[in-house]
Amino acid sequence: MNVEDNDLYSVAVLIDELKHEDIQFRLNSISKLNVITTALGPERARDELIPFLQELIDDDEEVLLQLAQQLSEMVDAVGGQDHAHILLPLLENLAAVEDVAVREKAVTSICDIFKVLSEQQLVEHAIPLLKRLSLAEWFTCRTSATGLFAPIYVKVNQGTQKELQALFKNLVEDDSPMVRRSAAKALGTFASQVTLEDVFSAVLPMFQTLSEDDQDSVRLLAVENFTPFARFFSKDQKTEQLLPIFKRLAEDKSWRVRYMIASNYVEISQAFGDSLVQDYFTAAFIHLLKDIEGEVRTAAASQLPGYAKLVDRAIILEQLLPCVRELAMDENQYARAALAKDISGLAPIVGEDATTEFLLPTFLQQLTDDFPDVRLNVISNLDVINKAIGVERLSQALLPAIVELSEDKQWRIRLAIIEYIPLLAKQFGPDFFEEKLLDLCMSWLRDLVFSIREAATVNLKKLAEVFGPEWAKAVIIPRVLKMTMDENYLHRMTTLFALTAMSESLPVDVIRDPVLPTIISLSNDPIPNIRFNVAKSLETLIPLLKPNASAADLYVDAIKPALETLSNDTDGDVKFFALRALELGSQ
Repeated sequence: MNVEDNDLYSVAVLIDELKHEDIQFRLNSISKLNVITTALGPERARDELIPFLQELIDDDEEVLLQLAQQLSEMVDAVGGQDHAHILLPLLENLAAVEDVAVREKAVTSICDIFKVLSEQQLVEHAIPLLKRLSLAEWFTCRTSATGLFAPIYVKVNQGTQKELQALFKNLVEDDSPMVRRSAAKALGTFASQVTLEDVFSAVLPMFQTLSEDDQDSVRLLAVENFTPFARFFSKDQKTEQLLPIFKRLAEDKSWRVRYMIASNYVEISQAFGDSLVQDYFTAAFIHLLKDIEGEVRTAAASQLPGYAKLVDRAIILEQLLPCVRELAMDENQYARAALAKDISGLAPIVGEDATTEFLLPTFLQQLTDDFPDVRLNVISNLDVINKAIGVERLSQALLPAIVELSEDKQWRIRLAIIEYIPLLAKQFGPDFFEEKLLDLCMSWLRDLVFSIREAATVNLKKLAEVFGPEWAKAVIIPRVLKMTMDENYLHRMTTLFALTAMSESLPVDVIRDPVLPTIISLSNDPIPNIRFNVAKSLETLIPLLKPNASAADLYVDAIKPALETLSNDTDGDVKFFALRALELGSQ
């Protein structure tokens, strides 16, 4: 839009645009507010644009969300710091709407504006706004208020700070669980702004109140405050003040609260410090690993490697590893899967001997688990396991699991195992891989599901990268070429895809012979789908061959004639892709 054309961005035009029935049109108009304000200038933006925008509060939620975001970027447009407060009433209204996303964006924008206001402006405009929201009848206002304390607190005098503490305390004790939840989320940020003395005298009691709330949704959010709180406390203070709260929440009657503790166990432990972890945290962790709820056990299992780094080796061997063996047989399949995903992280911590004695039996058991995700998670961490126990012992148990997964009736499971084949190749080496797994890789090229066939072609490309082009030329390509004579046209087309994919990992001499002649030979296939895919394949090969001086003649001698023939094909799609490839070749 040209802002110089007769002031097209007047308020009248903006009104017409924003009243358009199409939501997308209104969204586009909102996104142009910076252009509008540039045309209007700061004074007209304050006097005409902002009052008009107030009328949009009843608009669609998507429009309000965009508006809430744009307003924080309009400080300079309305005249800079001296006039930034003019934006606050509009954002205050947005902070009261029912849509959560709009309120959160409005709160973020209000905080951004608070940061540029002077102390006097905060007293005149920000504090009254905060009080109105904190004391409003509707809970949405009070919910938004909880996020506005931190940017104000450090910029006002001590007397005002005491008022803010009292206001926040009221929100912590609010009748509405939604408000208390928001207060629990905001408490850690608020605590980071207050003095050390106020942490103990004012904020800690609020934390204790939230941790004892009758709503589990509030208590579980209080868990997140351990990390920011702990940095204010000495070891003795943590023991006296925070540890009792932690123990109570770790044994909470609600499994959701225990789940939150389990999910953040390593982070919380680190916040308390190594000395307290050694003395107090292992028993609670083991209790969570044996929790009656599978979700809690699953969360705790994911924390095992991280927690093992915080405690002595004796604790790992004597207390944690017995829990690992129990979890490997857990009735909850997701707990077993979580363990399988993270158990490999224990191997480098406990060392080779302990891994062989204690973890290897668990690995082998997981490789025969009924739940496919367990087997896949073990396989995905083979590099760590291999370093700990060696490929020979690992392969003995691994191969049966791979074969079983590769034949799983769920195609997504087969797809997942294909993605791990290059990793296995790195671990096993070319000879072992060719003997044990290559036939399996080739069989996927004939799978009934297209996504599997497609993944199989990408797998061959990655194998060529792992073992090198000479290995690919001698081992893979001859097997792929045999499929060009397959009666099933889908298999012939898969051959085409495989050769094209591998070409990106092959040197020019291998592409020249035998890849390119094979692709060109398929241009005579009776199936149009194969012919137009030949054209697409040749289009892919052109950039690979033309810049190479030794292969430049291949385009003129082989590729171009084939494409010219295809450009006269009776099938429209074949002609289209052939002409597109010829256009690329002529550049």
